[in-house]
Amino acid sequence: MENRAQWGTRVGFLLAAMGSAIGLGNIWRFPATAYESGGGAFIVPYLFALLTAGIPLLIMEYTIGHKYRGSAPKSYATMNKKMEWIGWWQVLVAFVISTYYAVIIAWALMYAFYSFGQSWGSDPTAFFVGDFLNLVDAGQIGGLVPKVLIPLVIVWAIVLGTLSRGVKKGIEVANKIFIPTLVVLFLIIVIRAVTLPGAMAGLNSFFEPDWSRIADPNVWIAAYGQIFFSLSIAFAIMVTYASYLPRKSDITNNAFITGFANSSFEILAGIGVFSAVGFMAFQYDTTVAGLAAEKGVGGLGLAFMVFPEIISQIPGIPGLFGFLFFASLVLAGFSSMISISETYVAAVSEKFNISRQRSVIYGGGIAAIISLLYATRGGLNILDTVDHFINSYGVALAGLFEVVAVAWFARELKNLQTHANKTSDVMLGSWWRVCLGVITPIVLGFQMVQNFTSELAEPYAGYPADFLIYFGWVVAIAAILIGFAFSMKKWPTNTVFVDPTKPNHKEGSR
Repeated sequence: MENRAQWGTRVGFLLAAMGSAIGLGNIWRFPATAYESGGGAFIVPYLFALLTAGIPLLIMEYTIGHKYRGSAPKSYATMNKKMEWIGWWQVLVAFVISTYYAVIIAWALMYAFYSFGQSWGSDPTAFFVGDFLNLVDAGQIGGLVPKVLIPLVIVWAIVLGTLSRGVKKGIEVANKIFIPTLVVLFLIIVIRAVTLPGAMAGLNSFFEPDWSRIADPNVWIAAYGQIFFSLSIAFAIMVTYASYLPRKSDITNNAFITGFANSSFEILAGIGVFSAVGFMAFQYDTTVAGLAAEKGVGGLGLAFMVFPEIISQIPGIPGLFGFLFFASLVLAGFSSMISISETYVAAVSEKFNISRQRSVIYGGGIAAIISLLYATRGGLNILDTVDHFINSYGVALAGLFEVVAVAWFARELKNLQTHANKTSDVMLGSWWRVCLGVITPIVLGFQMVQNFTSELAEPYAGYPADFLIYFGWVVAIAAILIGFAFSMKKWPTNTVFVDPTKPNHKEGSR
């Protein structure tokens, strides 16, 4: 068992929190969302969403973890025993994400190696789906792909090895290496990208505001969705990480630093991506809009199909630029992957009263075995489907239930506010409760209605209905049901539930 105050320094915690927020998706999701939602005008709803939902939710999750000193299930159970299942739901969502996240990191590892000789040739798209993944039609699985399997094993070895060393010696040390290195590498990429021919055209497309889009409610929903996903909210990560903070930690200040650091990195990613897209448009003698319509500027396709094509055309040493880009993806992926996996390692260790090492073996081992499914020839289609459903009906929906349960059911916002204000320089007021009790539930509720409406209108990505049921709806619903099942199991008799509002409370431990 290990003491709860695990972070060696505040910097260690912040780097870990930033590492969980700055993930693979930040590098391509924000640029695409901003471009499609009014360019520079998107910054207005984006910042509004950050201040009214992102940072308030971060503060809430930091405070829950810091106050109740446990994993997400244990913290929610301490707050209200009827809410434990929400913590397990979020843990199960994180577990599912970790099973396919590792595969994307494995792809990036291989592509970092491929960059030196531009192994993807003249048709990166055909190489990715054909030579590399040997992709088969949706509904088929096929055999394992060695070029994916080998780096996948390496990824899991690093992640599980880091987790087994604990919070201070494992997670904190890893993020002190990964995050500064990631920032340096990405700065080099951005500096090179903005000096390419056509880069200014790309940046103009990214930053030029289309103010007519401000009145579009879908743009505001997109802004809230971007903030929600990019900050790793409702993954159980921030609750777990905050439970390791010392008692006198500044909660609100940490949340503001994490939120603004993440947003700064996203904007930096947008500059790098659209400078490169502008260069590609220049090479093909077309506009950025024309290129975006033809190639797309978001999703996995941008990283593994469009960017390799850009890399091959960069003057000078394209292999080095390519290596730096994919190495950045690897570092961003590892920092997030470690955070995601820590949620179920911590929860399983506490609920089943086992050591961290055994929890890593059981939880991480099962996740690693399941991830082999994505290393098959049908892996990309399965990954795409699972990712869509677990994010739409796992992360977002769990977040809606979380904030409604805390604000309306348990009515804990005032208590959490009091706890955060005890150690924070930035005092929380009624604005914080209004953001969480009113604005966030309305926006997330509207987003859920939109998601369901779109799902019923047409099958996602044109996949067969039975395929979407098995790898979409079943996975999303299973996370809820298994979460309920786990919450039904009694806690070990030696479990200490910490509530600082009660006299003579004891410090929790693992």
